[in-house]
Amino acid sequence: MTKTLKGIAASDGIAVAPAYLLVEPDLSFSKTNVSDVESEVARYKDAISVSTAEVEKIRDDAKQSLGEEEAQVFEAHLMILNDPEFTGAIENEIKEQKINSEAALDETAQKFISIFEGMTDNAYMQQRAADVRDVSKRIMAHLLGKELPNPAAIDHEVVVVAHDLTPSDTAQLNKQFVKGFVTDIGGRTAHSAIMARSLELPAVVGTDSITKDVQNGDTLVVDGLSGDAVIDPSKEQISDYQQKSDIFLKQKAEWQKLKYEPSVTADGKKFTIAANIGTPNDMAGVNENGAEAVGLYRTEFLYMDSKDFPTEDAQYDAYKKVIEGMHGKQVIIRTMDIGGDKHLDYWDLPDEMNPFLGVRAIRLSLQNEEIFRTQLRALLRASAYGSLGIMFPMIGTLNELRKAKSILNEEKDQLTSQGVSVGSDLQVGMMIEVPAAAVLADQFAKEVDFFSIGTNDLIQYSMAADRGNDNVSYLYQPANPAVLRLIKNTIDAAHDNGIWCGMCGEAAGDSTMFPILLAMGLDEYSMSATSILRIRSLMKKLDTNEIKELANQACFESKTAEENEKLVSDLMAKVDK
Repeated sequence: MTKTLKGIAASDGIAVAPAYLLVEPDLSFSKTNVSDVESEVARYKDAISVSTAEVEKIRDDAKQSLGEEEAQVFEAHLMILNDPEFTGAIENEIKEQKINSEAALDETAQKFISIFEGMTDNAYMQQRAADVRDVSKRIMAHLLGKELPNPAAIDHEVVVVAHDLTPSDTAQLNKQFVKGFVTDIGGRTAHSAIMARSLELPAVVGTDSITKDVQNGDTLVVDGLSGDAVIDPSKEQISDYQQKSDIFLKQKAEWQKLKYEPSVTADGKKFTIAANIGTPNDMAGVNENGAEAVGLYRTEFLYMDSKDFPTEDAQYDAYKKVIEGMHGKQVIIRTMDIGGDKHLDYWDLPDEMNPFLGVRAIRLSLQNEEIFRTQLRALLRASAYGSLGIMFPMIGTLNELRKAKSILNEEKDQLTSQGVSVGSDLQVGMMIEVPAAAVLADQFAKEVDFFSIGTNDLIQYSMAADRGNDNVSYLYQPANPAVLRLIKNTIDAAHDNGIWCGMCGEAAGDSTMFPILLAMGLDEYSMSATSILRIRSLMKKLDTNEIKELANQACFESKTAEENEKLVSDLMAKVDK
C-alpha cells in the first residue's frame, strides 16, 4: 500500500529504486571479569589498530570522492582513536577493574558522550559526542567479531534507508549503485546532508519513521526537491516522478551550458557569482562550475588540518595556489575564523561560557598578534600573484577594524622595505555578520574596499538562536524582515560610499532569497560550487526593473518570513510562465 512520508529535502534530485536498509548488527555484550589482563589489553589494542586502519582508508577515499573539507570529520575520528585520554582510560578500566574490553569501552565511551552532550553552550563539543559514538561502535564491532553494515559493498541499484547515516556510511556510498537515501532523523546541515549534496545524490532526511515503514526491496521514491519519500508508489506515481526527474535532469543539463556564460539578468545587468572554498583542493569544483571569483576562502581549515600552527611559507603556498588557480579572477581570503565551534588541538584556549559570543575570529587574532601577523605576511606575499581581497571576520567595532588594518599595513610596509613584492590591486574588506556592524555599515563603508555578508552568523546573532540547536532551528529565517532590513542597510551603505557588497553565507545560493537580494542590488553572490549554475540560470530569468519593488516589499511591508517566501513564490510563478 502506497504511503508518503514528509521529510526535509536535503539534496536535489529524484530517484526510484528498491529500498536497502542499512541494519546494524547486535552489539550487545555481557560484562565479565578477566584473569589475563595483559592478554585482554592486547585484544583491545588490536581492535583499536584495525579500527584506525579502516578510518584512515575511509578518510582517504572521502578526500577523493568528496573533498578535503568533507573528509575533515574523519580526522576527528582518528584523533579520538589516538587520544590517550580516551584510549588510556579504557585500558585503565580493563587493568583496574579486571573487566573485559567491551565493558571497559562501553563505560568509558558513555562517560565521554555524557560530558560532551552536557556542553549545551558549545555546539562544537556537543558534536564530538556523535564522533565518540561512531568510533566506539566501530571498536565494539571488532571486539565482538561482527561486521558493521558496509555501504561500499552495495552492488545493485538501491535507495539506502537508515535511522541515520554516519559520516563513515555516507562517505562509502557508491554513486553507481546508490541512487539516493532516506533517513529517520537529520537536517539540512547534518554531515550526511552536506555529503549528499557533494555527491549530488537525492536525499530526504528527518522522516521520523522510514525504517519502520519500509521493508527491504520495497519500491521507494526519494524526492530531494520536495522532501517526500513514497513507499510502494503506484504505476502512475512512478511515471509522474520519472517525468519530474527527467525535467530536473534536463534542467541540470541546460545549466551546464551556462558554465562559460557571464552572470547577467534578463535586462542585461552583470553581477558576480563566486564560490566558497575550504582548501586549494576545492579549486577543481570552482572551475568546473564556472565560478567568476572565489568569494570566500575559509583559511581555518589550513589550521585545522595541521598538527601545529602552519608556517608562513606553508600558508603562502596554499594562498598562492588558489590565487594562481583563478587566472586573474578575484579571490577573497578570510583571515582565520577560529573559536566558536572551531578548535585546534594544539592551541589551548580558555573555556568560555558562550564561545560564539566570546574570543573568536578577529577577536582571537587581535589578542594573538604574532599568529595574526604570520598569516597576514603570507597573504601579502601571495597577493603578488593575482587579484586578492583580504577579509576580516566578525568585526563589531571600528576600533577592531582599524587595529586589524593597522597591523596589516605595518606588515605590508615591512615587506615592501625588504623588497618583497605585494599585489598592486590588493583590496581590504570585512564580513558583516554582527548586527552592530550591519547597523553602522555607513561608518564601516568609509574604511574598507568591500563588505561580504555572512548570513549564517548574522541570522544567529539577530534572532538570538544558536544555529546548532535543533530546538530553535525554526528561528533560522533568512527571509525574516528584520534580517532583510540589516542586509539592505548594509548594501545601501556600501553603494552610498562607492564600495561593492557581496554575500558568502548560505542565503546567497538560496533560490527563495536570491530574487530579493538581486532586487536589493547585491553585487556578488558566493556559494557552494554546485549551486553556481542553478543560480546563474535563475538570474537570467529576472529583470531588475520588474523586481525593483520586491526589496521594499520584503523589508518594510511583509511582517513574516513566510509572507516573503510567498512573495517570491508568486513572482517565480509569473516568471516561469
